[in-house]
Amino acid sequence: MDSFGFVGTMEKLGVERRLLTAGENKALLDPFLPEQEAQKAHLLAMLDEVHGHFIAAVRQGRGERLKSNEDLFSGLIWSGQRAIELGLVDELGDTRAIARELAAEEIVDFTPETDLLRRIAERLGTSVGRQIGQTLGGGLSLN
Repeated sequence: MDSFGFVGTMEKLGVERRLLTAGENKALLDPFLPEQEAQKAHLLAMLDEVHGHFIAAVRQGRGERLKSNEDLFSGLIWSGQRAIELGLVDELGDTRAIARELAAEEIVDFTPETDLLRRIAERLGTSVGRQIGQTLGGGLSLN
Protein backbone atom coordinates (compact mmCIF):
# COMPACT_ATOMS: atom_id res chain seq x y z
CA MET A 1 0.00 0.00 0.00
CA ASP A 2 1.25 3.45 -0.72
CA SER A 3 -0.03 6.96 -0.45
CA PHE A 4 1.13 10.56 -0.39
CA GLY A 5 0.96 13.20 2.31
CA PHE A 6 -0.05 16.63 0.99
CA VAL A 7 -1.02 18.16 4.36
CA GLY A 8 1.95 20.59 4.53
CA THR A 9 1.56 21.51 0.86
CA MET A 10 -2.09 22.38 1.35
CA GLU A 11 -1.25 24.55 4.36
CA LYS A 12 1.44 26.41 2.37
CA LEU A 13 -0.99 27.04 -0.46
CA GLY A 14 -3.78 28.05 1.90
CA VAL A 15 -6.06 25.26 0.71
CA GLU A 16 -8.73 24.09 3.13
CA ARG A 17 -9.81 20.45 2.94
CA ARG A 18 -13.56 19.83 3.17
CA LEU A 19 -14.42 16.17 3.51
CA LEU A 20 -17.74 14.63 4.51
CA THR A 21 -17.91 10.92 5.30
CA ALA A 22 -20.40 8.52 6.85
CA GLY A 23 -17.86 6.72 9.02
CA GLU A 24 -14.78 7.62 11.02
CA ASN A 25 -12.49 5.53 8.79
CA LYS A 26 -14.02 6.37 5.40
CA ALA A 27 -11.10 8.71 4.65
CA LEU A 28 -8.56 5.97 5.34
CA LEU A 29 -5.19 6.92 3.78
CA ASP A 30 -6.58 10.20 2.48
CA PRO A 31 -3.45 12.01 1.22
CA PHE A 32 -4.85 15.37 2.29
CA LEU A 33 -5.25 14.43 5.96
CA PRO A 34 -2.54 13.74 8.54
CA GLU A 35 -1.69 10.09 9.02
CA GLN A 36 -3.58 8.53 11.93
CA GLU A 37 -1.56 6.02 13.95
CA ALA A 38 -4.55 3.80 14.78
CA GLN A 39 -5.48 3.50 11.09
CA LYS A 40 -1.86 2.87 10.15
CA ALA A 41 -1.58 0.12 12.79
CA HIS A 42 -4.80 -1.50 11.51
CA LEU A 43 -3.56 -1.49 7.91
CA LEU A 44 -0.13 -2.86 8.85
CA ALA A 45 -1.77 -5.70 10.81
CA MET A 46 -4.06 -6.46 7.86
CA LEU A 47 -1.12 -6.45 5.43
CA ASP A 48 0.86 -8.80 7.70
CA GLU A 49 -2.13 -11.16 7.86
CA VAL A 50 -2.65 -11.18 4.08
CA HIS A 51 1.09 -11.62 3.52
CA GLY A 52 1.06 -14.58 5.90
CA HIS A 53 -1.81 -16.19 3.94
CA PHE A 54 0.12 -15.63 0.70
CA ILE A 55 3.30 -17.21 2.10
CA ALA A 56 1.37 -20.21 3.43
CA ALA A 57 -0.38 -20.72 0.07
CA VAL A 58 2.88 -20.58 -1.87
CA ARG A 59 4.64 -22.93 0.55
CA GLN A 60 1.74 -25.38 0.42
CA GLY A 61 1.48 -25.20 -3.36
CA ARG A 62 5.19 -25.48 -4.12
CA GLY A 63 6.08 -27.91 -1.32
CA GLU A 64 9.61 -29.32 -1.44
CA ARG A 65 10.35 -27.52 -4.71
CA LEU A 66 10.56 -24.19 -2.85
CA LYS A 67 14.11 -23.30 -1.85
CA SER A 68 14.97 -21.58 1.41
CA ASN A 69 15.86 -17.92 0.85
CA GLU A 70 15.41 -15.07 3.34
CA ASP A 71 14.40 -12.66 0.54
CA LEU A 72 11.86 -15.01 -1.04
CA PHE A 73 8.81 -13.25 0.44
CA SER A 74 10.32 -9.79 0.89
CA GLY A 75 8.46 -8.18 -2.03
CA LEU A 76 11.38 -8.49 -4.46
CA ILE A 77 10.67 -9.60 -8.02
CA TRP A 78 12.58 -12.35 -9.80
CA SER A 79 13.55 -13.13 -13.37
CA GLY A 80 12.10 -16.31 -14.82
CA GLN A 81 15.42 -18.14 -14.50
CA ARG A 82 15.87 -17.05 -10.88
CA ALA A 83 12.26 -18.07 -10.10
CA ILE A 84 13.11 -21.57 -11.38
CA GLU A 85 16.22 -21.67 -9.17
CA LEU A 86 14.16 -20.60 -6.13
CA GLY A 87 11.48 -23.21 -6.85
CA LEU A 88 8.75 -20.65 -7.48
CA VAL A 89 8.07 -22.03 -10.97
CA ASP A 90 8.87 -25.26 -12.77
CA GLU A 91 9.73 -23.92 -16.21
CA LEU A 92 9.40 -20.93 -18.51
CA GLY A 93 6.70 -20.66 -21.13
CA ASP A 94 3.78 -18.65 -22.38
CA THR A 95 0.05 -19.20 -22.27
CA ARG A 96 -0.07 -20.76 -25.75
CA ALA A 97 2.64 -23.29 -24.91
CA ILE A 98 0.87 -24.25 -21.70
CA ALA A 99 -2.50 -24.51 -23.48
CA ARG A 100 -0.97 -26.77 -26.13
CA GLU A 101 0.67 -28.90 -23.45
CA LEU A 102 -2.50 -29.26 -21.39
CA ALA A 103 -4.98 -29.64 -24.23
CA ALA A 104 -2.73 -31.39 -26.74
CA GLU A 105 -5.12 -30.08 -29.40
CA GLU A 106 -5.31 -27.11 -31.68
CA ILE A 107 -5.96 -23.84 -29.87
CA VAL A 108 -9.17 -22.13 -30.90
CA ASP A 109 -9.22 -18.33 -30.80
CA PHE A 110 -12.69 -17.22 -29.73
CA THR A 111 -11.96 -13.52 -30.20
CA PRO A 112 -14.85 -12.16 -32.26
CA GLU A 113 -13.84 -11.00 -35.70
CA THR A 114 -15.07 -7.65 -36.86
CA ASP A 115 -16.70 -7.34 -40.23
CA LEU A 116 -14.95 -5.57 -43.10
CA LEU A 117 -16.91 -2.32 -42.75
CA ARG A 118 -16.15 -2.04 -39.04
CA ARG A 119 -12.42 -2.64 -39.65
CA ILE A 120 -12.43 0.09 -42.30
CA ALA A 121 -14.22 2.42 -39.89
CA GLU A 122 -11.69 1.69 -37.14
CA ARG A 123 -8.77 2.39 -39.46
CA LEU A 124 -10.14 5.43 -41.24
CA GLY A 125 -12.19 6.96 -38.49
CA THR A 126 -15.89 6.67 -37.83
CA SER A 127 -17.03 9.50 -40.07
CA VAL A 128 -15.30 8.09 -43.17
CA GLY A 129 -16.37 4.55 -42.22
CA ARG A 130 -19.96 5.69 -41.71
CA GLN A 131 -20.00 7.21 -45.21
CA ILE A 132 -18.63 3.99 -46.71
CA GLY A 133 -21.18 1.97 -44.75
CA GLN A 134 -24.03 4.14 -45.95
CA THR A 135 -22.81 3.95 -49.55
CA LEU A 136 -22.21 0.19 -49.57
CA GLY A 137 -24.79 -0.92 -47.06
CA GLY A 138 -27.70 1.35 -47.81
CA GLY A 139 -27.60 3.23 -44.53
CA LEU A 140 -25.81 0.59 -42.44
CA SER A 141 -24.98 2.09 -39.06
CA LEU A 142 -21.62 1.38 -37.47
CA ASN A 143 -22.57 2.64 -34.01
